[in-house]
Formats: sequence, C-alpha cells, structure tokens
Amino acid sequence: MRIVVVDLGKKIQQRRELLGLLQAQLAALSGVSTRTIQLVEQGKGNPSLQTLIRLADPLGLRIDLLLKQPINTEQ
Repeated sequence: MRIVVVDLGKKIQQRRELLGLLQAQLAALSGVSTRTIQLVEQGKGNPSLQTLIRLADPLGLRIDLLLKQPINTEQ
C-alpha cells in the first residue's frame, strides 16, 4: 500500500530558515503561537487550514504550493 505524506512541518521550517526568521518572528508575523509553530515543525501538531494559511503568507508561500510535492512511502 502506498501512503502519500506531505511533510508540512519540514517545509515550513526550511522556508522559515531560508528567510532567516526565528520561530518567534514567524509567530509575530503570522499571529500563530510559537508553541504551535514548534509542534507543526516537529510533525507533532495537526494544524488547521486557517493556521496553514496564516503561516504561508509571511513565508511568501501559496497554500497550494505548501501542500504540493508529497513524499511517497511504502508500507
């Protein structure tokens, strides 16, 4: 069985770091708590679509691009 996984947290973290932003700075720009950003980046959070939209904007990402490029895994 093939499962398609989109590693949102990893993408958000890579983009944030590319822009030279700290988690606290992204939190201030997005209105999302630093703790939520930490959880999302660690793959432990389950962000709502609204949260993803709020994070994507200051990162200069469109939400559809954030959700693209899945990682395929085999089980």
